[in-house]
Amino acid sequence: MTSQNSSLITPISRLTGGYGSLNAFAAVTGPGGARGFLEFLGAVLDAVETPEAHAVDTDGLLIHSEARIGDSCLMVVDSKPGWPFTPALLQVNVEDPHEVLRRALAAGSRIITEVSPFYGSTIARFQDPWHNVWWLYGPEDADAPPLEWDPETAAQEGESEVHATICRAMEQLAPPSGP
Repeated sequence: MTSQNSSLITPISRLTGGYGSLNAFAAVTGPGGARGFLEFLGAVLDAVETPEAHAVDTDGLLIHSEARIGDSCLMVVDSKPGWPFTPALLQVNVEDPHEVLRRALAAGSRIITEVSPFYGSTIARFQDPWHNVWWLYGPEDADAPPLEWDPETAAQEGESEVHATICRAMEQLAPPSGP
């Protein structure tokens, strides 16, 4: 692993339009395809689609689209027939994880981890209808006990609920059924 002062990655992206040094791409299949997923992002995370980035392939599927979530860009594409299921694993910093979970649940998601203290802040997780897994990091929780990871103690006492919920979710991850 290299130091944080890597000369390989630009500290500020040269791409214009709010792109970061790293931009995630989600290939989705499931309810409403990429168009449905973009609507979900708007309803749950207040995402705004970039209309000029919207490109439809000759088969009618979205080959490229972009959603702005805060200061980040999530690129979205329809998974083509024959492409393997590749769920996105996404982390989002949010001000109100309870509200985001409420919206996600109302939009057909499954809660993986309820809002829980996590290393001085809060964490929550959900799986969306396209079977992507979202980690929500909330603001600092002054009342949260400091958590320390000690593998030997964890093995003796069993996993924390925060750890156990994601392990179960990842073991059960499968493509959504239907179009």
